[in-house]
Order: sequence, then C-alpha cells, then structure tokens
Amino acid sequence: MKQKIQRIYDKSHQNYGAPKITVQLHKDGESISERTVGTYMHQMGIKAQWIKPYTRTTIDSDFSTKLKNILQQQFNPAEPNAVWVSDITYIVTVIGFVYLTSIMDLFSRKIIAWVLSTTLEAQHVVDCVNLAKQKRHVDKPLVFHNDRGSQYVSDAFKDATASFINSYSPKGYPWDNACIESFHALIKR
Repeated sequence: MKQKIQRIYDKSHQNYGAPKITVQLHKDGESISERTVGTYMHQMGIKAQWIKPYTRTTIDSDFSTKLKNILQQQFNPAEPNAVWVSDITYIVTVIGFVYLTSIMDLFSRKIIAWVLSTTLEAQHVVDCVNLAKQKRHVDKPLVFHNDRGSQYVSDAFKDATASFINSYSPKGYPWDNACIESFHALIKR
C-alpha cells in the first residue's frame, strides 16, 4: 500500500496530501481510510508541498526604455540616504487583503517609512514617499529604486520624487529589489 501511496504522491509532483491520495486510491479500487493514508504518509516522511498562489500587486504599465535601472544590484551605498528602495506587498487578514508600501534605506537596511492601505492607488505610494522625506529631511537628490508598477510610473509619484534619481528594475527582474522583497517575505512568515 505504501508503494501505491508513494506512486500517487510522486505522480502529483508532491502536491497531493492524504485526502487526494485517498480519493485516487478509491478510484483504483482500494479500500482505505484517509486517516490510514495520513498515518502511512507520516511514517514515510512525506507530506503535500503546498505552493502559495501568486497574487498580483502591481500592473506593469510602462515598457518604455525611458525607465533606467541605475541601481544595478549595488546594495552597499557609502552613506545614508544615497539609495532608497520601495515595494508594495499584500498581507492577508481576516477581512481580506491589505497592502503595505515600504521604503528602505539601503545603507542601514532600515524601513524609513511605510503605509498600510486597502487599495493599490498611487496616492499611497506618494504618501509613503512624503513620509520618508519628512523623516529623513532629504535635501539632495538620491537614487529611488522600485519596480515598474503603475503606482511607480504615475504622474503623482514622478512629482513626489522630482528631485530624486528614479531607478526601475527591468521587467520580470526582481533581484534589484531583493532587499525590500526579502523584508516583505520576512514579515509574512
């Protein structure tokens, strides 16, 4: 029986747990309970590998070549406020999604501003930028790196960062935003 369980488990690419394996065994003419299948799976050291479905938080809206990648994975600026990175992530709550916009100073790896919202409007990113500028009293241009989401290419965002040097990750290339993406992954654990 364990060999049959292993075969179904492998055929499902390790996605099936006891309930689905039991259904498949019943289709194959076997008479076994879900609890017994679960016990065997535990003894065999196997369990379903669940992959969290992808939730889209931004819409890539500008494919032009005007959006340059200035950061180029240079994650160690020489001084504070030389490079800020920003991203938006979603957080699942009992009432639905909320969206967290964060700005990190790459020098210290500290979150210098964040805004929590229930929508993905560009104004929330602008509010976060303004909060960061207030907290850090920025008076010189700095590199502000983010992805190409519609919030970051909006006119309101461009106005809020007019004195900054804007840098954008290439389409489908999240590695330049790895520090902020890593932070967002940590808070979701």
